[in-house]
Amino acid sequence: MGELLWLIPALPFAGALLLVLFGNRISRALVSAIGVGSVGIAAAVTLVLGIEYLSSRPSFIRQEVWQWFDVAGFSPSIAFHLDALSMVFIFVITFVGFLIHIYSTEYMAEDKDYRRFFACMNLFVGSMLMLVMADNLLLLYLGWEGVGLCSYLLIGFWYKEPANGYAARKAFIITRVGDTAMAIGLFMLFQQFGTLHIQSISTDAAQVWTIGNETAVIIAFLLLGGAVGKSGQLPLQTWLPDAMAGPTPVSALIHAATMVTAGVYLIARMHVIFELAPVAMTAVAVIGAITLLIAGFAALTQYHLKRVLAYSTISQIGYMFLALGVGAWSAGVFHFMIHGFFKALLFLCAGAIILALQHEQDMRKMGGLNKKLPVVFYTFLIGAA
Repeated sequence: MGELLWLIPALPFAGALLLVLFGNRISRALVSAIGVGSVGIAAAVTLVLGIEYLSSRPSFIRQEVWQWFDVAGFSPSIAFHLDALSMVFIFVITFVGFLIHIYSTEYMAEDKDYRRFFACMNLFVGSMLMLVMADNLLLLYLGWEGVGLCSYLLIGFWYKEPANGYAARKAFIITRVGDTAMAIGLFMLFQQFGTLHIQSISTDAAQVWTIGNETAVIIAFLLLGGAVGKSGQLPLQTWLPDAMAGPTPVSALIHAATMVTAGVYLIARMHVIFELAPVAMTAVAVIGAITLLIAGFAALTQYHLKRVLAYSTISQIGYMFLALGVGAWSAGVFHFMIHGFFKALLFLCAGAIILALQHEQDMRKMGGLNKKLPVVFYTFLIGAA
């Protein structure tokens, strides 16, 4: 069963590579086939693996593709880990990502940078899959920075508008603040355990540290810093509303299936560290509770259609942080899955409205769209409900 595991992240990466190398020499139809097909086949492989996984119920599946490097006893592998947690994330990333790619073929049909768009989208999905499937924190960090790069490329996709370039730089710089904290946390973990293998750290930490250990608390707070930056939680949330500068399918992908849920995954994956640091877990819950309230109230004052949805995402991620912070791990991850589908639906409906109104996004100028766009109206209503 595990021999197919490497295909899931490899397919979107292969699609991105083909589009980068040959995108200008092939037709738009073939660009669409490569861009959409690579994610679609990855979703199909995920479905096959998921059925086998649920029927055989192993604790986890690991596949080592190759030895990355070996320096002074530090020898991380390019290896993938599949368990119940990563399976949920992989399903959402591939299936929601696939639907967003299909939608993008029409939404971006008139754009002259069609090929560049799909190359970046494939790279985005591949990086997020590598993040959630990595069996060591170094490979996870590579995927973590990969989604940061792709968010920069896609938020600033229409880079000739100065405001879009500003929004892309803002997202990149603010998330680097959290990423720096996370990197320091990884250095400390390696110093403590001599490895960055996630399962080894989870096993050893419970034996080496007692609850409330000072080092565990510091590392948990550093990891929380990374999660707060990526997931747009207070006080590093200001980049996310401005990220609406990118095309609407990008907003859907960032908010539903990729970047902003990376922080939720990190906390859930490293839950052993957080359980040994109750102060840090409390901080996760407090940050989530404050963020969900402030972002929810902020959404009430917005007129820009996509910014309302952006603040909604910040608020919904706050609910996930609150659940994780009180130890309701399964509830937090379940809400991630639900949010992935309804937020993608809302953004894609918003994109249909924006196109129908010649790119108008001020909600004060809208009304009566249920008669003009009945399918979009009812679909939007389902997503909101």
